[in-house]
Amino acid sequence: MSEAKGMTLKLRIWRQAGPGAPGSFMDYTAKNVLPDMSFLEMMDVVNEELIRAGQQPVEFDHDCREGICGACSMVINGNAHGPELATTTCQLHMRKFKDGDSVAIEPFRARAFPVVRDLVVDRSAFDRIQRAGGYISVNTGSAQDGNCLPVPKKDADLAFAAATCLGCGACVATCKNASAALFVGAKVAHLGLLPQGQAEREQRVLNMVAQMDAEGFGGCTNTGACSAACPVGISLENIARLNRDFMAASIKRR
Repeated sequence: MSEAKGMTLKLRIWRQAGPGAPGSFMDYTAKNVLPDMSFLEMMDVVNEELIRAGQQPVEFDHDCREGICGACSMVINGNAHGPELATTTCQLHMRKFKDGDSVAIEPFRARAFPVVRDLVVDRSAFDRIQRAGGYISVNTGSAQDGNCLPVPKKDADLAFAAATCLGCGACVATCKNASAALFVGAKVAHLGLLPQGQAEREQRVLNMVAQMDAEGFGGCTNTGACSAACPVGISLENIARLNRDFMAASIKRR
């Protein structure tokens, strides 16, 4: 049996030597792309060809390649993580494209996410927001002790759903204001819905919102683009919880 013939794709990939260097799109051709390849595997094939030709490979971010870590941050044809909803770039398969398609690939665009090189951006702003308050600093006991605290099923489900946030930044890249409200809302809601998170609930939201603003993220205008682009479907309700907690904490502080 002969091997299945792969697709040929026309790629326009953003190339940038460093944070302060000018960048531009460059044209490449991806050949023998099989439908069952992931998008990152297709990029691997392109890089192998570039290396064989003595050229600099395209740098892009990835880690688990299992849709867990969210590191595979790319904007593909104008969509964060690509055209398939609720899917990370590493889980996007090439069967979503057709032979001869043109595919534009660029990094996440936001002032708070400066480009490191090519498609890699620095998302350490999210880490600093987490360090500002996205944790429980008291000893909550072992797993057995934790299970002794009754948590309503509805709250447990909502907290778990918020905790699935990957921190990938697709919400920021998609928002016209480059807002991080969905990310911060998910982190605030995750802990604020649980009894262990109540002691620091007010200070947590004040600190995390202050750090979000300091990082240069834009304001939320509730267009819903963030939730639509989120690969794990984080709900807009978390932004509402963030706003309620922030308002209550701010009034109480005054």
